[in-house]
Amino acid sequence: MEWILGLLSTLAIFAAALLILVFVHELGHFLAAKLFGMRVERFSLGFPPRIFGFQKGETDYCIGATPLGGYVKITGMIDESMDTDHLDEEPKPWEFRSKPVWQRIVVITAGVIFNMILAVAIYAGITYSMGENKIKLDSINGIYVAEGSLADQVGFQTGDKLVGVNGEEVPYFNDLFAPENVMASDLSYTVLRNGQQAQIAIADSMINDIGKEGLIGLENLLPSKVRSVVSESPAEKAGLKAGDQITSVNNQEVGYWLQLVEMINSAEDSLTLGVNRNGEMLSYTVMPDADNKLGIYAPNNTDSLFEVESFRYGLFESVDKGVERTNSTLVGIVKGFKKMFTGELAVSESLGGPVAIANVTKEATDRSGWLGFWNITAFLSVTLAIMNILPIPALDGGHLMFLIYEGVTRREPSPKVRMWLQQIGFLILLGIIIFATFNDILRQFG
Repeated sequence: MEWILGLLSTLAIFAAALLILVFVHELGHFLAAKLFGMRVERFSLGFPPRIFGFQKGETDYCIGATPLGGYVKITGMIDESMDTDHLDEEPKPWEFRSKPVWQRIVVITAGVIFNMILAVAIYAGITYSMGENKIKLDSINGIYVAEGSLADQVGFQTGDKLVGVNGEEVPYFNDLFAPENVMASDLSYTVLRNGQQAQIAIADSMINDIGKEGLIGLENLLPSKVRSVVSESPAEKAGLKAGDQITSVNNQEVGYWLQLVEMINSAEDSLTLGVNRNGEMLSYTVMPDADNKLGIYAPNNTDSLFEVESFRYGLFESVDKGVERTNSTLVGIVKGFKKMFTGELAVSESLGGPVAIANVTKEATDRSGWLGFWNITAFLSVTLAIMNILPIPALDGGHLMFLIYEGVTRREPSPKVRMWLQQIGFLILLGIIIFATFNDILRQFG
């Protein structure tokens, strides 16, 4: 029963994000068509068959049974419906084909533009309502790197002090993992190790794993300091208190929370803990419970552990930040696509389909609530914009190529050629979806 509820929750969250993305994308096409006096026959969320809807004026607003997408049917346009009946008649003033090329280009690109605007609006809204908190790098003394972890595999070591990324020093921890930095052609990190600077080059083959697992997070920075102690737990019975800094376990020095957790989990007997309490060095013997837990919680207030700069922005500043973050996301995704096309990244490992997107959306929401949901929705909106502008027939980018050809040559491509290319485009898209979904399933259950 639990896995069924989890599946339904994943589908519901994914459906909500997809509905927002598709609605905004198609709204762009719809409004642009209306702006230039084109007749819109149908505004559909989902593809046929039609489930239900309503007619208002000349437009049928409906929901389709196939949920992965949507479309706006504009009179006089060869689109997803493959309808060519109108080609036997003279163009009417309200038809797509009767309008100037530049107007048709605006209509075709409006969906992509609206997706980018949506991302800016979401990022701007988050910034305006929550501001930004940035941890200053020079306030972080070092990191903990677990043996066998991804950070360990790429070359980080416990105690490394983070300095910069891709050959440039950065002031904030948040800057280290910005999309445009992670997807750079030669990703590397600069650390201070034993008083000397060292460069850690990240192999392209590791980028996929970084995207899925992350590399270094706040959990790697947390000191072995007790935030609170559970009542009646082994830790409380032994005498531990909130604020205690655990400095050793069984005479082995410890300085990081993850390191402390590893030592506790591997314990087979009682533990002797060295504790610094307000400068006084103490020692306690603790017997973990049946689940190898002591009953202590990790520190979670980064403001008291590191130097954090908080930024609050007005409306227009927030919009600027929204544009900046959208551009950063765009650059990172484009660099990722470039790596796939050039073979630097394995397509089978990098390309995610509906299952992967649904899981990522659910994980982001579970981890950070509505903030995570909106962040991933903005990211997916930029991704959808990029995918749609690719020059593949049946996508907006394919229609755009036809219009550019018409604008340059002053003649419209043959309807038969367009229909043939549209069908090829649909087969390509279907193949990509099947391939990506198959990969999702293999990664999920393989």
